[in-house]
Amino acid sequence: MNDSNGEIKKMMIILSKATLENVYAAFVLANGARMEGIEAEMFFTFFGLEAIHKKKLKRLHVATVGNPAMHMPTMVGGLPGMEAFATHMMKKEMGKIDMPDVEEFLDILTASGVKLWACKLAMDMFHYKKEDMISDIDGVITVGDFYKKASGSGTHMLFI
Repeated sequence: MNDSNGEIKKMMIILSKATLENVYAAFVLANGARMEGIEAEMFFTFFGLEAIHKKKLKRLHVATVGNPAMHMPTMVGGLPGMEAFATHMMKKEMGKIDMPDVEEFLDILTASGVKLWACKLAMDMFHYKKEDMISDIDGVITVGDFYKKASGSGTHMLFI
């Protein structure tokens, strides 16, 4: 019997790409869930791990090649300096609306109770150690462990 009546009780967000636009989308959704009283957990896998990697999270960038939302030909997006320019412009616009940087946003998420999980398979594949990640991650788990955490009615899973 479904006792949730369609109510969202928990958001399980999987982040697989650490482009600036994907990271912020995932962070905003997790933060929004917590603001609505909804549990939120994030699973960082493959390149999404860069969003919680101590040395890499400060260098996230906007994807300009193959990104239809950029409204520019792929060849133009691939020109030297285009990613840096697009990243600078996006950060400038986010600053205008007081959007926190990635490190500060991670602090906000953990303070609000969002659980942050690193994918064991991706960690092994990239030869990362838990010490390479921010200290606030809740652990390194398998995808099976993540699915177990998602059990129960009212849980929604989102892949970014």
